[in-house]
Amino acid sequence: MKPQKSLRARAMDILSRQEVSRAGLRRKLAPHAESTEELEQVLAEFSERNWQSDERYAEAYIHSKSRLHGTLRLKQALSAQGIDEEISTRFLPDRDSERQTAAAVLRKKFKQPAADLKEKQKQVRFLAYRGFDMDTIQTALRYAWDEEYWQDGYE
Repeated sequence: MKPQKSLRARAMDILSRQEVSRAGLRRKLAPHAESTEELEQVLAEFSERNWQSDERYAEAYIHSKSRLHGTLRLKQALSAQGIDEEISTRFLPDRDSERQTAAAVLRKKFKQPAADLKEKQKQVRFLAYRGFDMDTIQTALRYAWDEEYWQDGYE
């Protein structure tokens, strides 16, 4: 029979594999903690030593997902992970990057501009589901297949 791992060792194992938000680490460690005080002490120590960082987690998450999703979805997902909106806003892509992403996602999924209103609505729903706001969606629909627009530096 193996000896029980300490809470600190479990936290180290989790963080050695991936960045995790403080709330995510709390959720993963809670079943193994003997008390909430012990859990909070480990979380505080790891945060103090910068072994766990919500900023690093937000940056890594946005970097990995921003090529597929808009800022609305990224903010919502980070909020669900307990990341403060102020932190997540610092790492979100700028407006131009988000427009390019929306256009690229649209071109990849649909291959050609909408032929009719029904197809256009389908494209709008798709981009909205991906977390793009209406301004970004309209720009993507208007210019996604216009190479000159993207080469000339937008509007």
